[in-house]
Formats: sequence, C-alpha cells, structure tokens
Amino acid sequence: MVLCDLKGGKIHATVKKELVAQFSPFLIQGESLMLINFSVTHSFGSYRTTNHPYMISFLSTTCVRSCEKLPEGLAGFEPVKYTEVLDGTLKPDYLVDVIGQIVEISHIEHINVNGKETEKISLELRNSDDERLPMVLWGKFSL
Repeated sequence: MVLCDLKGGKIHATVKKELVAQFSPFLIQGESLMLINFSVTHSFGSYRTTNHPYMISFLSTTCVRSCEKLPEGLAGFEPVKYTEVLDGTLKPDYLVDVIGQIVEISHIEHINVNGKETEKISLELRNSDDERLPMVLWGKFSL
C-alpha cells in the first residue's frame, strides 16, 4: 500500500501475509491513521510504488490509531501524461498513476509464459484529450 502524509509525501508500506488479518480491519482507504512501532528499511528494486528511499513494514507489535483528518483535497494520485508513458521518458523504476476511461478491451487469453499458463487481457484507455494508451494486464490483474 502507499501511505500519504499531510504534505502529500508518499511512502510504500507492507503488511506480511500472516499479519493481514490483524490489521485489515483498521486499514481503510482514505482514513487518517497514526502508526506506532513499525520497521523502516531501504526501498530498492524496479517497479517501486513511490520514489521514497525507505519503506514501512508492519510488525506484530505495530499499533494503528485514529488521528486528525488530512485535508480533503489530498488524494495522493499524481497522474502522468499518456505521451510520457508512450515515449519512455519516465523512469522505469517507479510505478506511475494513469487515469482514463476504458474504451476497448479484449477477451481473456490464456498464454504459456516460462512453462506456466497465465491469463492476459489487452485494453485501451482514453483520457480527456482523447489520447489513447494501450495496456496489457497479466495474471490475477486480468480477471
């Protein structure tokens, strides 16, 4: 998940599978929360959710508390232009936000990838300027 602070700064946060049941009732999109007792480690690798150099990991002893609401206009999304995606000017190390209307969608295809069958679906987004962005979703994201 991506957490956002009062100034709009974003940081990646993760909850290990065995702790999801403990925290899922408290982690509601759009809610303002205070986290106490968590781990901070370096964030690295490709396809990172934010450009923050660190990430948060929840521990079994992490506490989640309600706190003062963040400003209403703070959504955390920073959509990029379709042309930036298509021309390759964006850094491939980070995921980006795109917003659009789905205008074309294929049927689900079953493809053999590295000896394992997976699903694939192709679609096309349209933005408010009628620019088009082709996309492919794989595996569970295609269902």
